[in-house]
This record gives sequence, structure tokens and C-alpha cells, in this order.
Amino acid sequence: MATSQDFIEYVAGQIGLGSQLTFKKMFGEYAIYVDGKVVAFACDNSLFIKPSSAAVSLAPGLPQWPPYPGAKDYPVADELLDDTDALRRLITETAALMPATKPTKARKAKVDGQSGKPAV
Repeated sequence: MATSQDFIEYVAGQIGLGSQLTFKKMFGEYAIYVDGKVVAFACDNSLFIKPSSAAVSLAPGLPQWPPYPGAKDYPVADELLDDTDALRRLITETAALMPATKPTKARKAKVDGQSGKPAV
């Protein structure tokens, strides 16, 4: 079952970080970002937090299971969805522990071998 738009909007509202928090739809599910860093996934209308020491220290009792087939186990923070302060703290501390995003390299334009001009 794919995650609903209503669920991801609810999660974003509960976290309450405004424009710092973004999400991107991927294969019917969502990646959740804080300042460009992936901090969680929304899969099957559940919130999976990236494993980190923040999850271990702030929410050690969260159940864990894989967000999608073949993935490792992630803490599932569904029980924190109604505790906005605890959820926001978990998300912001997880973001602080995630590595900075790497700048993307510009792609080289394909050149037409005959004319030397960019290919259309």
C-alpha cells in the first residue's frame, strides 16, 4: 500500500519545522528531508526514522522493521506522531547526525559527433 498524501502532510505538520522540512515522492512512498538531509521515510503510512544514536537515546523502545523489502530495520515512530515535541526533537537530532549532502556534479552536454554542437 502506497503512503497517502494526507499522511505525509499530517507528518510534516506534526514535525512542525516549516520550510526546513521537505519530502519527495519516490515509488509511491516518501523520503523526508531536513535542510536537504534524509532523516526519515514514510512507507505504508508509517514513519521510519533513519537509524542513528538519536533514535537509540531519545526513543529506545520504538519497534523496528524494514520500510520496504530488502531494507534493514528502521525505528518506526508512529507512536510519536501525536507527541509533536518528542517527534520534532527526534527528527532534528537525527538531522544533526546525518552527513551533509554532496553537491551534484553538472552533467556534460552530449555533443553531436559531426557538427560539434550540442545534440538535440
